[in-house]
Amino acid sequence: MKKEMTLEQAMKRLEEITEKMQSESVTLDKSLKLFEEGSSLVAFCNEKLQQAQLKITQLTSDGEEEKVIE
Repeated sequence: MKKEMTLEQAMKRLEEITEKMQSESVTLDKSLKLFEEGSSLVAFCNEKLQQAQLKITQLTSDGEEEKVIE
């Protein structure tokens, strides 16, 4: 991927790929390329979501520690 893509941009592109594969008559080669791009985007989205989940966990556990100390 060129510059850093946002999760929202990746999700939008995944929707476009899905629509294209469902609605258009695409060649096998084009379908494979779209599938490969989609797979990369899914991995990217999963990584972004895992990072967000980790950050939320860290933030909420930091807050709990501060409450116990106070």
